[in-house]
This record gives sequence, structure tokens and C-alpha cells, in this order.
Amino acid sequence: MHPKPLLEACADLVALVLKFEHPSDAVVARFFRENRSLGPRERATLSETVYTVLRKKQLFDHLAPSGSGAKSRRMAILGFPGGRDYLNAALNDQEIRWLDACGAIRPDDLMERHRHNLPDWLAQILKDEVQQDFWPLVDSLNAPVTTLDLRVNTFKAKRPDVQKALSKAGVRSMATPYSPWGLRIEGKPALGRVEAFLDGSIEVQDEGSQLLALLLDAHRGEMVVDFCAGAGGKTLALGAAMRNTGRLYAFDTSGHRLDALRPRLARSGLSNVHPVAISHERDDRIKRLAGKIDRVLVDAPCSGLGTLRRSPDLKWRQSLEQVRQMAAKQLEILQSAARLLKPGGRLVYATCSVLNMENEEVANAFGTSNTDFEVLDAGQLLAAMGVDNAIDLCRRDAKGATFLRLWPHRHATDAFFAAVWRKV
Repeated sequence: MHPKPLLEACADLVALVLKFEHPSDAVVARFFRENRSLGPRERATLSETVYTVLRKKQLFDHLAPSGSGAKSRRMAILGFPGGRDYLNAALNDQEIRWLDACGAIRPDDLMERHRHNLPDWLAQILKDEVQQDFWPLVDSLNAPVTTLDLRVNTFKAKRPDVQKALSKAGVRSMATPYSPWGLRIEGKPALGRVEAFLDGSIEVQDEGSQLLALLLDAHRGEMVVDFCAGAGGKTLALGAAMRNTGRLYAFDTSGHRLDALRPRLARSGLSNVHPVAISHERDDRIKRLAGKIDRVLVDAPCSGLGTLRRSPDLKWRQSLEQVRQMAAKQLEILQSAARLLKPGGRLVYATCSVLNMENEEVANAFGTSNTDFEVLDAGQLLAAMGVDNAIDLCRRDAKGATFLRLWPHRHATDAFFAAVWRKV
């Protein structure tokens, strides 16, 4: 495509995304469906432009007023990937001079907020919570992900065998450093045409998410609940760990998300999974299982601020008040899920957030209100599951509890938190 219409398309898509009416990935996907003439290279350019704008929005908002034309076009010009020669062919002389001036600005001359590109409320919280790790964390959250993690379906295959099969298909992979189920690949190969994906031997799943399933340590023949199953990535990992025995309930309030589980479930070969759409966390179908369940995973709805590498729009679509409301809801969900457990049962609470208010504060509030639950050491549990250097994945809080705490700048995963209890 000629650079002029491609830049125009980028500006149109940027304008749609910056309305923040829907998640950016949904907006991009719909744009591609409505413009099917776009080839792979054009789609890649459009995607990279949009996500660069979202990652650097605060900086680009600062630079854009000195340019001319529609703001969405100026933002698209600033975020456009690749060499300048191609882009210059789409620009007028005034735009070229403006872009040259923007490029001449040294990062050290920018205000801090234009370097970290976070909402002010979020930047202040992270400075207080992670302190000297603030800039390494910011850099990792603002960097695009260049790798993809896979989980080997251990019910069907073994990791070395899958790795060989992928290699024959032209997909190079390496074992993930922590999860014994994981493989990591560079780039984004077309996995939909790879036999190991088609036959259910692999699923796309971040290594951190795999560790949450490991923490639950579901066994053969047990009654297990994935309380907020979503599209079922962790559900499938739990079913494989149970060796397709027992009964595994996948609860979620979104029937649409559970529908996305069904084709994955068919590929997996699992028959012990039972998807159930519920109205809310106090649904009667949950009450009937109270005191009967061996293990419960609560991967709670959260801000998702630990996934900014993949979804940078999240930082612009939320506020501090919304996160506080989310934390209150998380505690309600956790409290309801805990009622399912029988004595001796295990409860795991998890989020993909970087914020204490959704993580340690929720876990400690639950522990204070539920003295019949004993907090367990997440590092010891992971070490027992064969996770190397498990203690490096955890953090001990002021009360002495050891929680899982994954960080993109330290562990090359999305940010994850998990707390584990045993019902006494």
C-alpha cells in the first residue's frame, strides 16, 4: 500500500482506539474485519502504530499540539513504525519539519510524566510501592512483548516431545525458566496451522498464569472449582493436572467467555470439565456446593495493570476510584468462593495486577476475617511442585505471609500475585 493511504488508515484507527469506548484489541479486530483488503504487512503497521500511541500517549499528547492537522493524524505520525523514508512520502514539508523537531528532543529534557507515560495517580502509587524498582518496572510495562508462552497439555504430551514437534514445524522454542509445563517462542508464528496446536498438545498461556494452576496443585479424583474461569486457560491446565479425573467446575458470570472455552476444551481431550455460567458470586448453583470442594482457584476480575505490555490501553481506561471499587468486589468474590471448601481444602486468590490494594490488602483483609483459613507459603508450595528458584518468585509481607509476586522486569512474565490458604 502507498504510504499516504496507509497513514490515513492508521490515523482512522488511532481515532477509534483513543475514544476508549472498548478494549483496544477489540477495536483493532473490528477494524480489520471491516477492511479485509488490508494485507499482513499493513495490519502489522496499523497494530504497531496504535500500540505505540497507547504506550506513549502522555508523551505524544505533549508533542502533538505543536504539529498541524487532525490530532489522530499527528499521533499516528509519532507512532508510525519503521524508517523515515517511507513515512516521509506521506507527509508534507511542514509535518516533516515538525517530526524532525520532535525527534531532536532528548529524553533527559522531558518532564518525568512524559517519560513514564503513566496516569499520574498510577505513577505515584507505583513509586510508593516499588520505590527503586519504579523505572525498571515502567520500562518493562512500556515495552512490547516479543515472545509468546505456551503451555504443554500434559494430559496429551510431554514437553520434550512437543518441543521436537514444534521444531519440525519450523517453530523454535525453549523451556520456560519456572513452569515445568511451559515453552517460550520468539515472535508470533501462525500457530493455528501447527499440528501441536490443532491436536490440543499446546495452548497459549503466559508462564505466570501457569504458575497459578501449579499453586492449586489439583489431584486426581478431586472436586475442583475455577471460580472466575473466563476463557478457561487455567481450567484446562487444572484438568490436565487432574489427569481427566474427578470433577472440575468452570464458573464465570460471562457465558460469552465460557463459550470461548468450548473449542479449546474439545482440542484438549478433557471430559472432566463442566462450564457453568452463574449470575453472581452468590448464585444458588454455588451454594449447593458449599463445603464439598477440595480446591478453589479465584483468579479474580482485576484492573489488569500487570498486563500493560500487552494491553496498554488499560492504564488510560481506569481510575483510582474504579480500582478501589474493584478491590472491594474482589474481597466479596473471594469470601463467597471460600465457602465452597471442605476442611483441609486449598484456596488460591490471584490477580494480574501490580497494585497492593488488589493484592496484599485483599489477601490480608480476607485472612483477618477468616481465622479458619491458614495462610501457606507460596514459595515452599512451588518448590515442592518442581519450580526452580521458587523463592525468587515470592515476597514476604509485613505480617510474615509469603505470596507469589511476579514482575515483568524481573521474571519476563506479566505481573501476577497469588495468595494460598488451607481451610482448617
